[in-house]
Amino acid sequence: MNEFELIAKTFMGLEPVLAKELTQLGANNVEIGRRMVSFTGDKEMMYRANFQLHTAIRILKPIAKFMAASADDVYEEIKKIDWSQYIEKGKTFSVDSVVYSEEFRNSRFVTYKVKDAIVDQFREKTGTRPNISVSNPDIRLNIHIAETTATLSLDSSGESLHRRGYRQESVEAPLNEVLAAGMILMTGWHGETDFIDPMCGSGTLAIEAALIAHNMSPGVFRKEFAFEKWPDFDAELFDTIYNDDSQEREFTHHIYGYDIDMKAVNTARLNVRAAGLTNDITIDCADFKDFTKPAEKSILVVNPPYGERISTPNLLNTYKMIGERLKHAFIGNEAWVLSYRQECFEAIGLKPSIKIPVYNGSLECEFRKYSIFDGTMKDFRQ
Repeated sequence: MNEFELIAKTFMGLEPVLAKELTQLGANNVEIGRRMVSFTGDKEMMYRANFQLHTAIRILKPIAKFMAASADDVYEEIKKIDWSQYIEKGKTFSVDSVVYSEEFRNSRFVTYKVKDAIVDQFREKTGTRPNISVSNPDIRLNIHIAETTATLSLDSSGESLHRRGYRQESVEAPLNEVLAAGMILMTGWHGETDFIDPMCGSGTLAIEAALIAHNMSPGVFRKEFAFEKWPDFDAELFDTIYNDDSQEREFTHHIYGYDIDMKAVNTARLNVRAAGLTNDITIDCADFKDFTKPAEKSILVVNPPYGERISTPNLLNTYKMIGERLKHAFIGNEAWVLSYRQECFEAIGLKPSIKIPVYNGSLECEFRKYSIFDGTMKDFRQ
């Protein structure tokens, strides 16, 4: 099959993790960009990227690249494309614009120009025009303009890939599934030990950990992908990918999620059940301050409140308590903490061995690793 260029979008800070995932998937020419990784592959690779990647938000297939210094340039260039090969008669489409440019201050204006060019072409050629559907279009287009360089792509994903389909309910400020998967992959854990999230909220980290441990495709819960509506959709090929569980692994350890809030615990249990992972994940109501040393070797990953969207009276005391529990109840294991404020990390009172900048929404956070060992640093080094 012939190879073509593809772009996988992700969050700032997850690009290296996504690039590694793509390389393991067998993608070619993998190159890291800003909030994206470009690669090449055939139709099967495009389907697999949507279905199997844990850290991609969407997969775009570029169909045109051009220079544009004005909205009129955009109109002219879009009109040069033969749209009949992409949008069949009676089908609807939508356009999404992302603009980083002084020339184009308004991305909505770019969206209008692209729509106009397509509609005008159909009107001139066939006398009828395709309809624009915002909520559920047959064909989704994406135009990206950086200064004067424009890339027009077909969006092969549709709804953002972080919407896996297992989330029945969420709690306040839930962790994005793609970010959760990225955090777990950054730790290097693939199911070799038990996994603990002591402040699990709606259970996202626990569920994403189970998918990674089993090497299960996150796309398995989704109702649909945009490429299924394309004129060249190969249902048989996608069926084969969908039903191929040859890469799945046994997971012989266990995942534990705890939360102080019973509502969160119930929500997490609901989501775990929807994902069919009740054998691997146990969710219980517990306060982290009562945490005792786990019986088995474990990794702990936690996304505590930052006091941005969720405020706890006494945020710093929470972090102090986290540091204290790690030091006393987690010796011989490693812990990873995602947080936002410097003073929160300082309150933990432990020295991190790794700090990785990642964005949680618009917040520039850090993901820090703490190796908890017995005695002093000097003993540890010897």
